[in-house]
Amino acid sequence: MYNGMSHSPQDPSLRRPRALRASVAAAALSAVLLTAGCGSSGEARHDPGTAGAPPEGFPVTVDNCGVRTTYDEPPARVVTIHQHPAELMLALGLRSRMVGTAFPDSAVLPELERDFEAVPELAEREPSFETVLDAGPDLVYGGYGSAFDEKEGRSRTAFADAGIDTYLNREYCGKKKVTMEDTYAEIRTIGKIFGVTGRAEKLVSTLESDVDEAASAVASEPEVPVFVYDSGDRTAFTAGGKSLGTELIRLAGGRNVFADLDDVFGDVSWEQVVNRKPEVIAIYDYAGAGSVEQKKEFLLSQPALADVPAVKNKRFVVLPLTATLVGIRSAYAVGDLAGGLHPGSLR
Repeated sequence: MYNGMSHSPQDPSLRRPRALRASVAAAALSAVLLTAGCGSSGEARHDPGTAGAPPEGFPVTVDNCGVRTTYDEPPARVVTIHQHPAELMLALGLRSRMVGTAFPDSAVLPELERDFEAVPELAEREPSFETVLDAGPDLVYGGYGSAFDEKEGRSRTAFADAGIDTYLNREYCGKKKVTMEDTYAEIRTIGKIFGVTGRAEKLVSTLESDVDEAASAVASEPEVPVFVYDSGDRTAFTAGGKSLGTELIRLAGGRNVFADLDDVFGDVSWEQVVNRKPEVIAIYDYAGAGSVEQKKEFLLSQPALADVPAVKNKRFVVLPLTATLVGIRSAYAVGDLAGGLHPGSLR
């Protein structure tokens, strides 16, 4: 079963829609300018070291995966574990609040690269509990459930006992189906915690608009059956109906042929793949499970798959795994998929 630990995306070479990339970059730049300027309505302005009344909009109480936390002021020293929480914070102009990152599992979005490099990297993978403590955070924001692995001594309880708040990406709160609404809700919640709700709403509005534009461009196109190939040889490890990937495929004018798999990820037989006749195969790109080219070569070399339309016609779409997670990259994925499923539909 998928637990978030076996996936660590590597650098994608995707051609993201220019408008979406530019709009997110503009939103990030706007957030930075707001941070450097005199403030704006709706954004908390507060020096964590200044005594007195809490900033406007605080205290804030958030329920996250069964953990209820009250923030009397915006966190001032944050450690992010995994890439997508770091990028989300940077897109909201919160670099000055970050004292450490860990597990940089893909190339950082170009528009956020400079800010990301300014934040100390604590570890190449999940850092030890002691390493996180040494950074002196008041909040640890984890992307995968493994950020708070109890067996590794990083449980949320352990951090709480040390006086450190924690927040886990909502995708790992339970077994429910994940949709783009979870991405928007995640951005809004982080905006609320840091007192930057205006920035969060602006970013959500930008992402919603571009996702809607991509989805509308292919709305009248025939639905394309898609098989997600994550990894595997004896069986195929694929995205199930509860994954955000299924939602992204739908928005892009496709249909996940294993949407009936009642899980985020799961194993299926190659016979099932053959029987469902996908016309496109979406390959998830991440380190540790072979390169994209190796995956293509494997699929093309299997006699049993020779008559599968996607294999026969060599129709592959490549996505970094991070683009299928709850974070700002998922908005990119809709346009990338739409262009791959319906060539020529997007300008």
